[in-house]
Amino acid sequence: MQLRKKRTTTRRAVKRRAEQSSLFGEILDWMLAPLMFLWPLSVAVTHLVANHIANQPYDRALQEQAHAIARLVHISPSGQAVSEVSNQVRALLQGDADDRFYYQIRGTRGEVVAGADFLPPPQLAPQEEPNQVMFRDLMWQGEEIRIASVLINQATKPGDIPVMVQVGETRNKRALLAGRIVSGVLLPQFVFIPIAVVLVYLGLGRGIAPLARLRRMIQRRRPGDLSVISIRGLPDEVVPMIDAFNELMARLERYQSAQQRFIADAAHQMRTPLAGLKMQVEIALSEGDEQQMRRSLQQINESTDRTAHLINQLLVLARTEATSEVTHAFEEVDLEKLLPSIIEEFFPRALAKRIDLGLETTHWPLLISGNPILLRELFKNLIDNALKYTPNGGVVTVRLLATEEAVVEVEDNGPGIPLEEREHVFERFYRVLGNAAMGSGLGLSIVSEIVQMHQAHIEVDAPKRHSGCVMRVRLRRIQSMQTDSVRVVGD
Repeated sequence: MQLRKKRTTTRRAVKRRAEQSSLFGEILDWMLAPLMFLWPLSVAVTHLVANHIANQPYDRALQEQAHAIARLVHISPSGQAVSEVSNQVRALLQGDADDRFYYQIRGTRGEVVAGADFLPPPQLAPQEEPNQVMFRDLMWQGEEIRIASVLINQATKPGDIPVMVQVGETRNKRALLAGRIVSGVLLPQFVFIPIAVVLVYLGLGRGIAPLARLRRMIQRRRPGDLSVISIRGLPDEVVPMIDAFNELMARLERYQSAQQRFIADAAHQMRTPLAGLKMQVEIALSEGDEQQMRRSLQQINESTDRTAHLINQLLVLARTEATSEVTHAFEEVDLEKLLPSIIEEFFPRALAKRIDLGLETTHWPLLISGNPILLRELFKNLIDNALKYTPNGGVVTVRLLATEEAVVEVEDNGPGIPLEEREHVFERFYRVLGNAAMGSGLGLSIVSEIVQMHQAHIEVDAPKRHSGCVMRVRLRRIQSMQTDSVRVVGD
């Protein structure tokens, strides 16, 4: 079993290393790969340039030799080419130890008047002029020969061709010169390229050294340290990542503070009802009268309901403060369908207090993007508060308005909220003084959390025609429709 576990751990480590990539190696590859690709290309281009450079002086010499031989050729009165190349000149044209030299004189019929007979005539263009030199390359007996051709005259009779002189030379000296040029250019590269690779390696290591310092800085932090990381001395490319990391740390700190505050508040609020519940149980146990015991049990039942309600609200508050994307998944919600289903849950309670609970809606779907579970909690808390603080025989109206926003109003004719206390009612466990209604002070705090999560707005107002309170929630619509008319769904 231990061997199997060790093998599994090893496979996971190998897989993790295979999935990881090195930033240093990635940058080094992208820097050296073009160099390794361009270097052979540079060698080929250097070879072509060297051949071109080597050709220039030898082509000029070959051109001068062609013109010199052309001056030794005369045209007879009958139009025949006459060569005056002497033996001394022929001896000079034999070449040297590196290259062999050839010449040829062709007459008006294309016949070879003097020189080597294996040199083929060039293809003449109509615009070729006398004394204009043409260069070409020819392979003969496994050797490449550079040939310069020059015309002496224009053809005077039909069927004749111009008298032509051709000189050719093997390319050995040219190849040697081109080789010296290539070696002179490329040999230093064999020294400088490895040095450049080493310098790139060292420079890259120095360039990413701040990342290593940043890693060590993060590793030295305590598990509970959520303070920001200083960006002093860090490269500009790393600063956006550190800013995002610091923003994440700030969110985690706010979330941690909220959780700690929630735990402290929950412990404080749970202590009082549990202590009261224990005291009521002790009183009930000490009662000998059955009627008094029933009254005590009734009080215990009411205390249990209030405690259960407090626990449910604490759980809802904890859920609204969670940061899970699954918990806070948004979808399309139609308030025209959501509100009636919530109102139905409160009809029995409204009837028990003889409260006229009504809903006013529009004719059109009122669509928003939100979390249906949390939106239900939002409106349930608003309606619950309105019913709780509205006296028996009062009126509570839930109203839907379709403007540029989706507006939900919960209006009652209860005692209302004083103007100076309206900014505090959304604080946790805050309750308006002088109000005898039982409550935990968490309902509007839950409402505030859900409103902020939906990037909405909530307002506390007073009705214009009577006393009471109006809670107005403004939510962003996902499609705009004109309000046509208002219809009453329930009274």
